[in-house]
Amino acid sequence: MKRGRKVSILVLSWNGREHLEDCLGALAAQRSPGVEAETLLLDNGSTDGTAAWVRARFPGVRVVESAVNLGFCAGNNRLAELATGDALVLLNNDTRAEKDWLAALVDGYRAADDDVAAVAGRIVDWEAERLDFGRGLLTFDGHAFQLDYRRPLATARQPEAGEELLFGCGGNLVVERRAFLAAGGFDPRYFAYLEDVDLGWRLWAGGARVVACPDATVRHRSSASSDRLGHFHRGFLFERNALRTMHKNLEPRLWEQLMPAILLTFLSRVEALLAEANPGGAVLRSDPFAGAIADTGAAAPARESLGEKWRRMGPREFARRGAAKAARALAAAGRGSRRERERLAVDDPRTLAHLRAMSFFRASLESAGEERSRAAARRRRPDAEIFARFPLWIVPTYPGDVALFASPAFAGWLPRELDFRQATLPEVMAWPL
Repeated sequence: MKRGRKVSILVLSWNGREHLEDCLGALAAQRSPGVEAETLLLDNGSTDGTAAWVRARFPGVRVVESAVNLGFCAGNNRLAELATGDALVLLNNDTRAEKDWLAALVDGYRAADDDVAAVAGRIVDWEAERLDFGRGLLTFDGHAFQLDYRRPLATARQPEAGEELLFGCGGNLVVERRAFLAAGGFDPRYFAYLEDVDLGWRLWAGGARVVACPDATVRHRSSASSDRLGHFHRGFLFERNALRTMHKNLEPRLWEQLMPAILLTFLSRVEALLAEANPGGAVLRSDPFAGAIADTGAAAPARESLGEKWRRMGPREFARRGAAKAARALAAAGRGSRRERERLAVDDPRTLAHLRAMSFFRASLESAGEERSRAAARRRRPDAEIFARFPLWIVPTYPGDVALFASPAFAGWLPRELDFRQATLPEVMAWPL
């Protein structure tokens, strides 16, 4: 086949020089893929001397410098514009590719049918004992999971070569440059996280396909780079980007049916976090008129039992929340006035991440609407066909999810024409990690 005559390997690095000896060294040791290959590295606003070090240590790498951190999305878009290959190979900087990785990825890409725009490789942990990414699942509210993340390779569910995927991981993926640019590349407003889910959905909606190539394997220091962002700052990106993914990609009829359930779920999580993880949060679940007016003292809605909470949270999180709740109760006991007793203070970082996500999602409605229009103009395949191949999942993940998802009333908010798959977090991935 003619495509894949030259590939451009794109690597981003933000203060990750310590990873590049392994990453770039493994690229230099690759078995020839049988096609011309170039490597571009974006020094994404680093302050650790990355650019000078790479130029001295790996002179064959084309270094592009940015004065600021553009994020994963805009950074890769910039390299894609500068690349000269007809295929783009996206690779995380905290990986070490097996010696046959590039040849396997290129072979899988060149052998694929013409409607295949992207081929996803496999990612394993640094010791090559556990799965990092083989295939992913999309939930009804826009989140995504790496199926069997951190399970032993011998038991993890992995795709066969050529098996269709809704999306590949942006840390080990080859995508046709023309298709990538025509789809709009990565959405730069994501900064990082879920951008590969968004891209995969747009490729499928545009008539293309994504398939797996498990022989193209890289080892990954999981979260080595993303940990620098901070756990709760990443949570903000996850929540904001999940909302954006569904808002801008669902076609109109499903958008009208599914978005109410998505927003209800988000609000339920915010309420649960506010009530359970913040000083004074219990006031949200107290009726100020209970007992003062007839019929206002009804029983509170059913809540999780202690045993259910223990199984969902795990011993460590259960103990942490119990201690925090006790501390809040002691603090509340010392308050005198009703106004003080009903004061709610937001000091839980997960709650703040959700509130920030809500604020930024609202502020980006105009840009999301523009993206919706562009996606609609490119659409060649309906969502019903996509979700028939890749059903949306319902996975309780946050406080309040178990009770909400088990409610028959909630089920009535979901479109009946879609087949939703339900699973617990431990059934989806090795949890707790």
